[in-house]
Amino acid sequence: MVEQAEVIGIDLGGTAIKLGRFLEDGTCVESLSIATPQPSLPKPVVDAIALAVNKLKDNHNCLAIGIGSPGPADSAGRIAKIAINLIGWDNVPLADWLEAKTGLPTVVANDANCAGIGEAWLGAGRKFKHSILLTLGTGVGGAIILDGKLFTGHFGAAGELGLTTLNPQGHPCRSGNSGSLEQHASIGAIYRATGKEPAELGKLAQLGDRSALEFWHSYGKTLGAGIASLIYVLTPEAVIIGGGISASTEYFLPATIAEIEKRVLSTSRLGLQVLTAELGNKAGMLGAAKLAWGLVSS
Repeated sequence: MVEQAEVIGIDLGGTAIKLGRFLEDGTCVESLSIATPQPSLPKPVVDAIALAVNKLKDNHNCLAIGIGSPGPADSAGRIAKIAINLIGWDNVPLADWLEAKTGLPTVVANDANCAGIGEAWLGAGRKFKHSILLTLGTGVGGAIILDGKLFTGHFGAAGELGLTTLNPQGHPCRSGNSGSLEQHASIGAIYRATGKEPAELGKLAQLGDRSALEFWHSYGKTLGAGIASLIYVLTPEAVIIGGGISASTEYFLPATIAEIEKRVLSTSRLGLQVLTAELGNKAGMLGAAKLAWGLVSS
């Protein structure tokens, strides 16, 4: 009996690395999570990934690797150009290194793009041809799906939706921008405004705490203002909200939707749906696996 073919999808983060073996229909056969080596320099991180991959693929028919990195990759899917939340990552030949250590063909993509692919394939975006995903977390990542395909632009770096300008006089951003959407909607921005973590504010809102509910309402309005600009440019069928902060969408999404309706002409948002992502922390691995299957079939 021939064992079913599988690929490995990897979501590389600043504190944890999630890996899974996936069938062609997206079924996750096995997954594991390892701590990201600290300091998160390229060589030790790649060594740790390779060790986990070789353990995961042992005695299995694994054909390829897809990996999402926290920053843009080159258009060929070979190089992690910048990884903001990792140390010393500048034009790292990630695909070459992993191929040498695992023997498996490898493709590299932005982690938010991988999450967007995952949600478009089997998650909240599966019914739409045109969607955008925002991942609200340590940063604010983005992915653009146009006509059912990931859009990454001329050099592979399109879709950095969190780095768009919301307030030109706002807080400085590591990208060099000031007042980016990320500086208003990320975990750090929430902590700067309230002195609390999003999870704590979510629990307080659940208990009916007035100040927490008021904060989430304000947060939702700000997020809606940022999304409004994206809608005018892309006119998607759906805007999908993911990342850790999305656990509190019930408290801020109504204000987000109301702000979008206030700011965006009806002609640019016909039938628009604003949805919470469905795949949780598996979206990045799943999207990376989808890219790996594309590598196998190309």
